[in-house]
Amino acid sequence: MERKQEILGQIKQLCSGQRYAVLSTLGDSGPYASLVAFQADEDCKHLYFATPRSTRKFVHMSGEQRVALLIDNRSNASGDTFSAVGMTALGVAEEVPSDKLDEVINNYLGKHPHMKQFVTSENVALMKVRVNMCYVVNRFQEVFELDMQ
Repeated sequence: MERKQEILGQIKQLCSGQRYAVLSTLGDSGPYASLVAFQADEDCKHLYFATPRSTRKFVHMSGEQRVALLIDNRSNASGDTFSAVGMTALGVAEEVPSDKLDEVINNYLGKHPHMKQFVTSENVALMKVRVNMCYVVNRFQEVFELDMQ
């Protein structure tokens, strides 16, 4: 139980301390990865990001809702090999329903206030990923799995 709490603490630290994640989606032409500005809820069971509805990632998620998000704390230095922590969150993406939109936008803007014009644009969808599983990697090769349900 103690190790689970330690891993959950690392997940929360990554989600609160990092501003960007790599989103992986899958479409007819194959996998696709893109950088997104994200925000997590308090327990990191839901991750939120905004994307124009015209993007490849949005089209992919409209057909295949299963996604992965990679969040890490690397600094792009050689020491990262053994000191960086990375997390892959697997989950299901859906557009935030209109009755929850104001609350989610307010929380999102708490982390990304510079994105207000973008996130409130009519052609932009605010997406919610319900996280099912997290894989946390420490010291380059220590992998821990945490069921988030």
